[in-house]
Amino acid sequence: MLQELENDNLSQVISENENVIVQYSAGWCGNCRIMKPKFKKFSGEYNNTKFYIVDAEKYPESRKLANVSNLPTFAAFKNGEVINQVQTNKTEVLKSFLDETTNN
Repeated sequence: MLQELENDNLSQVISENENVIVQYSAGWCGNCRIMKPKFKKFSGEYNNTKFYIVDAEKYPESRKLANVSNLPTFAAFKNGEVINQVQTNKTEVLKSFLDETTNN
């Protein structure tokens, strides 16, 4: 299941969930818009993992948690800590990242 954060509260979300995958994006980012439906599709394929989209422009505190410098960035959090991240606009790279970082 995919949710979009509506507040700058990612730190709370990752502290309350063991496994979290985040797509950092922005409204002006074309590659982010391209990857969003792919990310949404993949979110239904991984059990025991929460999927979120964070607007990196609107929510700077959430952005800092993964030191995001490029968009789209995908970050994996486990037990409140960043364990891996990737910047990509390629579906196969995102799929490999998800396979490596989730407990499916």
